[in-house]
Amino acid sequence: MSDTHHEEAHTGPIKNPKQLLIAVLASFVIPIFAIIGLVLYVTSDNKPAAGAVDTQKATAARIQKVGMVEVRDANRPLANGEAVYKAQCAACHATGAAGAPKFGDAAAWGPRIVAGLDALVNSALKGKGAMAPQGGGDFSDTEIARAAAFMANAGGAKFQEPAAPAAAASAAGDGASAAMAQASGASQ
Repeated sequence: MSDTHHEEAHTGPIKNPKQLLIAVLASFVIPIFAIIGLVLYVTSDNKPAAGAVDTQKATAARIQKVGMVEVRDANRPLANGEAVYKAQCAACHATGAAGAPKFGDAAAWGPRIVAGLDALVNSALKGKGAMAPQGGGDFSDTEIARAAAFMANAGGAKFQEPAAPAAAASAAGDGASAAMAQASGASQ
């Protein structure tokens, strides 16, 4: 009676030595593959994406500051309207691209000339239609105003090329001084 009881207690999932060998190997191999998979998953973050040329440069571009300071020479001579037109405006205004009035086309410039130089300069600095804002670019606001006057004059306007801000302020100051001198001379 004790022999039959002993044989019944030996039942389980592993029935022969081949199954035991497979179970032992699987208990070592499966965890090793799991560890290798986890290591590859954790370290995959540092690999560059396909087609990425310079990941350091791309990272620096993504985390750059929003504002930048650019130091320019305040004493450089201002460019005239023709030079600014050739450097920045001719790309669109020479061909009439994106609805830009062509250089020298009096019919296209007529309604714009009637609005005045201030309206033209405002449109140039802030942008209008397909034209991007020109303020804060390679040229100062005065240089952009000179280019607007140059283009409008080619279209039939008679605008004066804007003077440098310092020259305009000193001219206004000289005019005020002359007016005060005349007033004081007249009162004596």
